Amino acid sequence: MPVLSVENALLSRRGVLKVGACASAFLATAGLSASLSGCSASSSASGFAVLRSSDLAFLRALIPVMLAGSVPASSMPDAAKATLNTLDDNLNHLSPALLSLTQQLLDVLAMPVTRGPLTGVWGRWENASPEQIRHFLQRWQNSSLGLLKMGHGSLVQLVMMSWYECPQSWAACGYPGPPKI
Repeated sequence: MPVLSVENALLSRRGVLKVGACASAFLATAGLSASLSGCSASSSASGFAVLRSSDLAFLRALIPVMLAGSVPASSMPDAAKATLNTLDDNLNHLSPALLSLTQQLLDVLAMPVTRGPLTGVWGRWENASPEQIRHFLQRWQNSSLGLLKMGHGSLVQLVMMSWYECPQSWAACGYPGPPKI
């Protein structure tokens, strides 16, 4: 009979597959239950085409942390607002399948039952400190679960792509803007 220990289970290929399957099932169940229970609002927030109120709470906490260092503190409110508007426009032009996956990710981050265990942020996003959000991002970036790493990559790409699409970001990175035709 093989020796069953935590070290053996976590280092084996079978152990990694079991953890990945359990995490995938947990996230899929959480997303489905959010959709079925009405926690996932299907209507967009006022003034937005795609983003919902629950998404805005998370993104308004996340964006300033991600833009820190590239945006002066005095310009952060305008930069965050511009990034949100561009992100909403970008999401509005995604394929239905990609939009659905993105909304599922945002649902998992908005639901308290999944937010706490997966991010380490147990309270509301509005009350999360920048340090808690940085820790959450680092936790997902360095996770052994591929699903969390993909979630991190998606969040980073969506926010940073939306920020660098905004004209006010161009001067800081030396981009003169599109050529005049």
